[in-house]
Amino acid sequence: MTSSSQQYQHIIAFEVAKDSLTLHILPDDTQERIANTPAAVRRVLRRQARRNGRHALGPMLVVCEATGSYDRHVLAVACELAIPLHRAHGVRTRHFARYLGLAKTDPIDARMLALFGRDTAALRLYSRPAASQVALRELRKRRDELKAMAYMEANRLEHACLARVRASIRVQLRRIDKEVAAIETAIDQMIEADPAMAHKTRLMQSLKGIGPATATACLAYLPELGSFTKAQVARITGLAPIANDSGKSSAPRHIHGGRKSVRNALYMAALVAIAHNPRIRLYAIALKKRGKPAKLVITAVMRKLIIILNAIIRDDAPALKYP
Repeated sequence: MTSSSQQYQHIIAFEVAKDSLTLHILPDDTQERIANTPAAVRRVLRRQARRNGRHALGPMLVVCEATGSYDRHVLAVACELAIPLHRAHGVRTRHFARYLGLAKTDPIDARMLALFGRDTAALRLYSRPAASQVALRELRKRRDELKAMAYMEANRLEHACLARVRASIRVQLRRIDKEVAAIETAIDQMIEADPAMAHKTRLMQSLKGIGPATATACLAYLPELGSFTKAQVARITGLAPIANDSGKSSAPRHIHGGRKSVRNALYMAALVAIAHNPRIRLYAIALKKRGKPAKLVITAVMRKLIIILNAIIRDDAPALKYP
């Protein structure tokens, strides 16, 4: 994604549902409902682009709320037609709606998204990921789903008493383990076939504590790694402590939000790094001596790891360069 401080006037906002899209268009303040298909989206956006060209309505922007895969047609067609697009974060748009005092219906949400696109500064513009990036993310997501299933089955095995039930659970665990191995092999082959991804993976693994699983999680879920500042990469992974101070009151700071899938991978990497990376171990010991609780220490190590990884990719240099 790229950031833009452009002020947009011609906004086409899409409230996304599985089978339909509710549009709100500014500056007209008009709405329509269309099918959630590539052809329907293409017709609308081409019509609005022609209209913008004829009447010079100002900079044009498409806005839609991130909704899993149901927004894929809007994303694909906007990129195809080279129309700037912002994929809005649901938490931010809900706060914006509350600020405006709005209720929640599809037509109201569509208008809210249009106002959000018009009135919000420094929007991050969406850019279509490469096909290899999409495939890697899907494979990694499936691998993580299978791991979660295995964890649940292992918990059930612990509490099952009947032999037949225990046998059934063990069968499922073996099947899941076999499928995880197959998916991980497919991920490894995909990365090795892509020189850029293979190079980034090797660079990340030069940092002791970062193994193949964490490196592929970063590639899959944080492809922008290397383009952030220290503060930005901590925020986008949900590892930046958020201040909660007011007047003389200073409440404890907590992390929240961000890309949970990256954070999950970094948790295990942090435990390994504390045990086996001398520099990280000294950093963790220093935090403990200052009276920091164990969970805070692990979170601080996770934050340090992602900041170093961002610098490694940014500078195209192995981990030996970084303190």
